[in-house]
Amino acid sequence: MKENPYDNETFFEKYRHFPRSEKGLTAAGEWPALQKLLPDFTGKRVLDLGCGFGWHCQYAAQNGAKNILGIDISSKMLEIARQKNAYSNVIYRQTAIEDYEFPENAFDIVISSLAFHYIEDFSGLYQKIYRCLVKGGNFVFSVEHPVFTAEGKQDWWYNAADGTKQHWPVDNYFTEGKRQTVFLGENVIKYHHTLTTYLTNLLQTGFILTDIIEPTPTKEMLQKMPQMAEELRRPMMLLIAAKKAP
Repeated sequence: MKENPYDNETFFEKYRHFPRSEKGLTAAGEWPALQKLLPDFTGKRVLDLGCGFGWHCQYAAQNGAKNILGIDISSKMLEIARQKNAYSNVIYRQTAIEDYEFPENAFDIVISSLAFHYIEDFSGLYQKIYRCLVKGGNFVFSVEHPVFTAEGKQDWWYNAADGTKQHWPVDNYFTEGKRQTVFLGENVIKYHHTLTTYLTNLLQTGFILTDIIEPTPTKEMLQKMPQMAEELRRPMMLLIAAKKAP
């Protein structure tokens, strides 16, 4: 079953008021690092996998992309995307990433933000993306870091006496697959994949790896939100950039 927590009314109402949902990319902690990985969009055809509210589609449109296709499984997410990020050269389509046809040589750039950890069968996705890119095309994506997803609960281990955060548990790292976690107070299913799965399969598909970033809070973020310092204790996200062979 394809995971779609965002069409759950209770979960969606909480998520739509999340800072990155209301304010866009500037409220996303990983955005400064991810932005550095993005190629020149001028005149390019762009595919956004799991586009959500369309913030990355907006960025591509504002930075000269020729046309952009954003796909997402959630009808509620796309409804907001069409309201907040409607551009003449952006098309939004409701479909699961796994069900998209990935036409051959159709795009110059494929991007995806925090969507792949909702995909159970990850094995053939890179091949589909490789096929739909032109030669030399760019592929940039972010996922929750395997250290963050491994144990499953995605929460700290707390001191029983005073409730302080002791450490981030990592367990069953090499056992890939379903994880039951809690996000915004709701039960959500995600899928854990190892660093080897994300990187080696990318190389075996034929992609040329161009960059890897484990983003940390910027100095500005740490000044404005001191609580973000705990993000320096373990990686939360993994950003990867690659190119299709020319």
